[in-house]
Amino acid sequence: MSKIVLEHIDKYYGDNHVLKDINLTIEDGDFMTLLGPSGCGKTTTLRVISGLEKPQGGTMTIDGKTMIDAANAFYEEPSKRGLNLVFQSYALWPHMTVYQNIAFGLKIKKLSKEEIDQRVMDSLKTMRIDQFKDRYPNELSGGQQQRVAIARAIASSPKLLLLDEPLSNLDARLRIDMRVELKRLHRETGTTIVYVTHDQVEAMTMSTKVALFKAGEIAQIATPLELYTNPIDIETADFVGSPRINMIDGTARYDGSVMTVDSVLGRMTFDKETLKLEEEIPENEDFEAVLGIRPESVKIFAKQPADGSVIPAEVYASQPAGSETIVTLEIEGEQKTQMLALQVDLQEYEMFQKVWIGLDPRRINVFNKKTQRLIRFAKAKRKEEGED
Repeated sequence: MSKIVLEHIDKYYGDNHVLKDINLTIEDGDFMTLLGPSGCGKTTTLRVISGLEKPQGGTMTIDGKTMIDAANAFYEEPSKRGLNLVFQSYALWPHMTVYQNIAFGLKIKKLSKEEIDQRVMDSLKTMRIDQFKDRYPNELSGGQQQRVAIARAIASSPKLLLLDEPLSNLDARLRIDMRVELKRLHRETGTTIVYVTHDQVEAMTMSTKVALFKAGEIAQIATPLELYTNPIDIETADFVGSPRINMIDGTARYDGSVMTVDSVLGRMTFDKETLKLEEEIPENEDFEAVLGIRPESVKIFAKQPADGSVIPAEVYASQPAGSETIVTLEIEGEQKTQMLALQVDLQEYEMFQKVWIGLDPRRINVFNKKTQRLIRFAKAKRKEEGED
C-alpha cells in the first residue's frame, strides 16, 4: 500500500513562493504524472514527497503515516519513506558492473547473498537487460543505462517509485521504447509511480492520472483522456495537445435551456446537459465565448456534401508527415480565420485549394472568454466503430 496525501503544501525559496497550497491525493497503484512547463513546481513537489525538500507549510502522509507536519517542524527522513527516486541523470558507478551497481544498495541493507542475487536478477529481467549484467556503464547505450537505473530502483521492492524526467536525455526512438517499458513495469508490479515531465506525450501515454501544474499551483487533476477532452480553462487547453487546439471567438447566449454560440463557423447549439453550470454563465444576455476544437475533429471534404452541413474554406498550407497530415485552413469572415485540421494518413492538398469542413458539435468545448473557464463539456469518442 502506498497512498500519498499532500495537504496545503507551501514551499518558499526566500521570497519566491514556488508551491502554493498544493493539495494532491495519489491513490495506491496510481501512475500519477506531474505535468507542466519548466519552473511550474512539479519537480519541487516530487522532492517534497521524497524528503529532499522541506516545505514551510502543510502536511503529507503515506499510507496514513505522517511524513510531513510543517507546523510542528516534523519531516520524516527520506530513507524511512519506503520510496526510491530515479533522476534525470543515471548516476551509475562507472567502476562497477551493471550487477554490482544494482547490488550495492542491497548490500548496505545487509541482505543475504542469495537474496541479493535473486533481487538483482529479477529486476534485470523485469527491465529486460539481464544479458548486460557483467557490462560496465560506459559499454551501454543511454537507454540501457536508464534501464539499469530503474532496475536498481525497483530491486529493493519500494512501495513508491519517483521518476524525475528520466527519459529527457534519450533520443525520440528510445523514449518511445522506454515509455512502453515503464507502462509494462507499472502494470506488472502494481507499484505506485509518481512521474515528472514537461512532455505531454509521456503524460498522456503512460499515466492513470495527470496533475497539471501552472505557476506553483495545480490547475487540474484528471485522467489523460479527460484532461485532453475537457481542459479546465483556455490556458490548459492551449498547453495540452499537439497540434494545438483551435480557438474560435464567438458570441454566446444561454436561455436557461440551451446555449447558442455564433461565430465564423455559423450558429451552434448546445444542450443544458452538456454545460458546466457551476461556472458563471450569464442568462438571457450575450457574452463573449471561445470555441475549442481539436484538429482531429475537423473533417475535410474535397467536394461539398449534398446535405450542405459544412463550412467552405481554403487550404493555406499542408504539412504531410507520413502517418498524418496537418492542414492549415482559412475561413472567410469579417476577417480571415485560420484553423488546423489533422488528417490521418498521407494526403495531398494544394495551396489555395477550395475545400469544405465538417464539425461534430459533440467534440467541441466552449469557454467563457471573460473567466477563461470551461463552460461546455465535449464528449470523447468511443472506440467501438467510432460511435458514441
